[in-house]
Amino acid sequence: MSAALTSIQDVQASPDLRRIAINKVGVKGIRHPVVVKDRSGGFQPTVADFNMYVSLPHDFKGTHMSRFVEILSGHERTISVESFREMLFEVAQRLGAETGYIEMKFPYFVEKRAPISGVASLMDYEVTFLGRVREGVDSHSTRVVVPATSLCPCSKKISAYGAHNQRAHITLTVESREMIWIEELIDIAEQNASSQLYGVLKRPDEKFVTEFAYDNPKFVEDLARDVAVSLNSDPRVVSYVVEVENFESIHNHSAYALIEGPPKPEEEPEDSRPGPTTQAPPGL
Repeated sequence: MSAALTSIQDVQASPDLRRIAINKVGVKGIRHPVVVKDRSGGFQPTVADFNMYVSLPHDFKGTHMSRFVEILSGHERTISVESFREMLFEVAQRLGAETGYIEMKFPYFVEKRAPISGVASLMDYEVTFLGRVREGVDSHSTRVVVPATSLCPCSKKISAYGAHNQRAHITLTVESREMIWIEELIDIAEQNASSQLYGVLKRPDEKFVTEFAYDNPKFVEDLARDVAVSLNSDPRVVSYVVEVENFESIHNHSAYALIEGPPKPEEEPEDSRPGPTTQAPPGL
């Protein structure tokens, strides 16, 4: 390193006297080409938006923003669970932080075939990998936003014919102890909707999905609960957040529901618990 560079003052490393720590500091909105592994064993090229942060102690004035970009540029473009985890640890190590975060959001495409005609088309989904490392312990979640159809049970019940329906966004944020493919989370959301969406539908397909949704009415609460039931039954799932937003077709507002899980065992009511015993333990 030249003498000119070594003589430049490192302002970020200078002390700060206000004694206020910062929970997250870093860079947002870095766009970077990546290649993501898919369930079929192939690789899907896409472009991701990265947010990268660290915690900053109260006695440091600033963090070194350029190091975030250096870390991202130094990794291979193929992103897997393993490489994402390595990058997460590197962020905390290179910036000397107790806690590091990476958020990686990207469009993900799945080929789907229309239910009757079989015509193929691509559906896009918004996917986010979320990672945190704190004092050497890391955690990872995958978030997928799945568009689907929701048909109102009340409208179907009270109307002489027809029922109002709308597009819904089903958002799953899942932390797992084993690998869960993006496509598996998409399947869970779509299988619990009134109907799934397709990129291309011919007339026989349109008839099918219209009637399928009519036969499977779901309130926003139903959608959230049904997805939660599916996640509760998967032993790989450590925790999850399910969000459902229905973009109402007869209102100028949305309907929304959120469930955090898995559910915790309910405590017994106080009056149902056994009281203290005055019996001596067996053998005494």
